[in-house]
Amino acid sequence: MRMRRIVVLGLLATLGLLAGCTGRPAPAAELIQVFAPADRKPAPALTGELLDGSGTYDPATHAGDVVVVNIWASWCGPCVGEAPELEAVYAEYKDRGVAFLGINVRDEPDAARAFARQYLTYPSIVDPSSRLMLGFDVHPNAIPATIVIDRQGRVAAIAQAAVVAAELEPVVAALLEESS
Repeated sequence: MRMRRIVVLGLLATLGLLAGCTGRPAPAAELIQVFAPADRKPAPALTGELLDGSGTYDPATHAGDVVVVNIWASWCGPCVGEAPELEAVYAEYKDRGVAFLGINVRDEPDAARAFARQYLTYPSIVDPSSRLMLGFDVHPNAIPATIVIDRQGRVAAIAQAAVVAAELEPVVAALLEESS
């Protein structure tokens, strides 16, 4: 009986840890939280080793751009599901002042590289300890999470669930329309 209780508690604890990576969509009104310009906080300097081994990501490369940051892991089903949605917005806006950056967290290097080769065309950096997420004033607390940074380098929007192009695209378009 005691062993069964320990097993059940262990399973419940595991389910609790996995709850951040869930396939359930958030209600539409809550999926992407957009902040008014006066309420935006500076984004942290996002730098790290590129997943493909080609060097270090330099955020200065995209100064003055809208930057969409997606936090993902290869073992996360919703990350797989949202990858084509992110790619669609990236393809539409990459030549219009919008940059995309993936942050791979809590992952095995080979699995992460395979995921990126299969699903992503934009760069990703490796953050196995999730330390970069702690730099945001509004902490993403789920995987996947997407953060949109305005042209001034401030956090303008956050989604703490998988996103779809139809919800992300209007946010990106609106931020491009803001004066720089």
